[in-house]
Amino acid sequence: MTAIVDVQDVTKHFGSVAAVDGVSFRLEEGKIYGLLGRNGAGKTTLMSLLTGQEFATAGDIRIFGESPVENARVAEQICFIKESQKYPDDFKVKHVLRMAPRFFPNWDQSFADQLVAEFRVPLDRKMKKLSRGQFSAVGVIVGLASRAPLTFFDEPYLGLDAVARQLFYDRLLADYAEHPRTVVLSTHLIDEVSALLEHVLVIDEGRLLVDSPADELMGSATTVVGGRDAVESFVGGREVIHRDGIGGLLSLTVAGLTAAERATAKAAGLELGPVSLQQLIVRLTAGSTTDFTENAPTTPIPEEARA
Repeated sequence: MTAIVDVQDVTKHFGSVAAVDGVSFRLEEGKIYGLLGRNGAGKTTLMSLLTGQEFATAGDIRIFGESPVENARVAEQICFIKESQKYPDDFKVKHVLRMAPRFFPNWDQSFADQLVAEFRVPLDRKMKKLSRGQFSAVGVIVGLASRAPLTFFDEPYLGLDAVARQLFYDRLLADYAEHPRTVVLSTHLIDEVSALLEHVLVIDEGRLLVDSPADELMGSATTVVGGRDAVESFVGGREVIHRDGIGGLLSLTVAGLTAAERATAKAAGLELGPVSLQQLIVRLTAGSTTDFTENAPTTPIPEEARA
């Protein structure tokens, strides 16, 4: 596939703080990416750099082969839906949707009208009078109906209830299938979107930790639970992603167990459990559980192991 985003050793400083620190990656055409990480990890700054809204301190960014900074050709191919989007005080929802075709050449008005009805957004209400969920819904509608070749959603679900979030996921996936483009989702509700993601980027403290196909990442870790000595003996020198224990029991999350190793663990009486994408991201980003705890409880030690 063709890479439409090429980021090489990009750094962004705010004073003495490196919000993005030496990041390199490529985004291919026609994929849904997850840009994941804790609050303050650098996700929004990175997206602002990719969309030309911030200047990199160092490194090189190419979007569709060109620099995105002050570049109208690149800008008209990008849609960036930000959680903190600002509108003029007197703007109503209908004004936002009326202006959108001027910025997005692929705008589909009939699709936008359908989404307005499905999300139950009041067209005549001022943007500043909308509820948090309605405000987010307007962003979702613009992001989907823009059909921009490169679309960024920065925390698109804020304020949306479970029904509206599922509607967003369903409409995104269906329209993406009919009108392929590159979509980047930045979200904390990782388990909810994991089925949509084809590739995952994880950023922590400005640095890129993971750049991997989603299916490979989700199958890359296993939780091993059992007696402390037996688990320690089995794990040996393997990479340990997470450690937890109670009394004589130990739970370790390890990377890359082969089929033979799994058989050995089971023969030793150890419990093996899967690790969800969200749990894996929590464990890879040390100290980030406060950002994900509500939606991603850690894998508990099984009751049968406690007995």
